[in-house]
Amino acid sequence: MKTIDELLAEGVRGKRVFVRADLNVPLAGGTITDDGRIRAVQPTIAKLAEAGARVVVASHLGRPKGEPDPAFSLAPAAARLGELLGQDVAFATDTVGASAKETVAALADGQVAVIENLRFNAGETSKDDAERGAFADRLAELADVYVGDGFGAVHRKHASVFDLPARLPHAAGYLIATEVGVLKKLTADVKRPYVVVLGGAKVSDKLAVIDQLLGKADRILIGGGMAYTFLKAQGHEVGISLLQEDQIPVVLEYLARAEKLGVELVLPVDILASSDFPDLKGKTPAEFITVDADKIPADKEGLDIGPKTRELYASKIADAETVFWNGPVGVFEHPDYANGTKAIAQALTESSAFTVVGGGDSAAAVRTLGFDENAFGHISTGGGASLEYLEGKTLPGLAALEV
Repeated sequence: MKTIDELLAEGVRGKRVFVRADLNVPLAGGTITDDGRIRAVQPTIAKLAEAGARVVVASHLGRPKGEPDPAFSLAPAAARLGELLGQDVAFATDTVGASAKETVAALADGQVAVIENLRFNAGETSKDDAERGAFADRLAELADVYVGDGFGAVHRKHASVFDLPARLPHAAGYLIATEVGVLKKLTADVKRPYVVVLGGAKVSDKLAVIDQLLGKADRILIGGGMAYTFLKAQGHEVGISLLQEDQIPVVLEYLARAEKLGVELVLPVDILASSDFPDLKGKTPAEFITVDADKIPADKEGLDIGPKTRELYASKIADAETVFWNGPVGVFEHPDYANGTKAIAQALTESSAFTVVGGGDSAAAVRTLGFDENAFGHISTGGGASLEYLEGKTLPGLAALEV
């Protein structure tokens, strides 16, 4: 995989460099609530601009349906990027139309432009190779060189991620190089004990990674909505908690494999349970009870791990040499159900291990709960991409950069 430093050594002054970034930031009323992904790609963009490149930044945001939707405009991300770079960033109001062409043509050496949300064009995400390729052809007209640095999208076979690198000289940006380097530390020559914390809503989202980690991790701590399928598989009442009954046979097989392999698969011992899902907008005080994990009342829903589980999980992390965490262990968006996720984050900051926060909601939780990002070994920008890498899958965006 060619590095950006190699590209810079060859010279980029005056060249149009297309940077496939991941500016898929959360918005509330048009305001960015977490700019972590923009800050993560800023070093690559800044270095290219300093070297005199004419930088064309592209990304997706959200899931528009292949046509323009103002709710998913990249305009706020472009404005924030300009603030971080300390320079004006031009913004094209389309992807490959007149505005994009005019905006790119107007760039001088060292200047930066952002084009509108790539997913406003159906060709970006099309499963049809010809349609996707046609969109990639039009994107290629905007650039002389391609730099892939949107790690959060490398697991997608999309036009700007997979097809475009084949049409231009290409290299990997600093963010992708860092992310891949970190993930290699989780898959090869891992320092032990290796502890994995998995949360999130659905066990089905994590089955493949659990399957892989059962042969690699020393301990797997389970939390979040997915925990209730494990508890149900053990024969416990889970009330109205989130449950995927169709996954119980697979979960039972994993529990048996873990025991056979000597992998600690640790489940919650107590739960915060309520009759009502919390109000996440007004964040009114929640009404809940703390119960043993095997005694959740039939009319209640588990929404966070309890205090005994927090202590248990912190103790399981304390002596680790490597920790990977993906997925909050409770409804952290509400302060009354954030203590479990906060305890996991706190345990990671107090650990001497190499700690990796695996993107997505986990990264958002760390920032929302006020933790110093520098207290963790690495905070990934790609939850889905990180998981698929750990599953051993070939990621289209990385494969395209290696050709």
